[in-house]
Amino acid sequence: MKTKLYCLLVFFCCITMLTFAQSKDEKAVATQVESLRKAMVDADKATLEKLTDAKLTYGHSGGKIEDKSTFVENIVSGHSDFLSIDLTDQTIVISGNTAIVRHNLAAATNDNGKPGNVHLHILLVWVKEGSQWKLIARQAVKQPVANS
Repeated sequence: MKTKLYCLLVFFCCITMLTFAQSKDEKAVATQVESLRKAMVDADKATLEKLTDAKLTYGHSGGKIEDKSTFVENIVSGHSDFLSIDLTDQTIVISGNTAIVRHNLAAATNDNGKPGNVHLHILLVWVKEGSQWKLIARQAVKQPVANS
């Protein structure tokens, strides 16, 4: 009887681990997302260039669309200055050589010397080029303000 219970427990533990385990690609994309977050806070031009695809389309919550060079320049110049970025509720879905990432972004900003805070829903699309995941699209949507 103890052996059956032990085997059943091991079986359920294995199933649980498989259910919650990230695939190799999901882990790689999560690493890229974290590298992007850090590079945006640090205004790290070399890393931003490395992480983004030449055809990047970067959509802001206010409707402004940037290409790769404009996105990188705005971060590096301080036009879009992130003092901190916190990401929550992240999901990653892999389909072939494409990854779809969704998360919530809360950030302290200092755009052009003007302090602020943003709370956004973000959609990122990453494409795999060889063994490297690159950001090809990003779209932000403002989170609704909770009524008290």
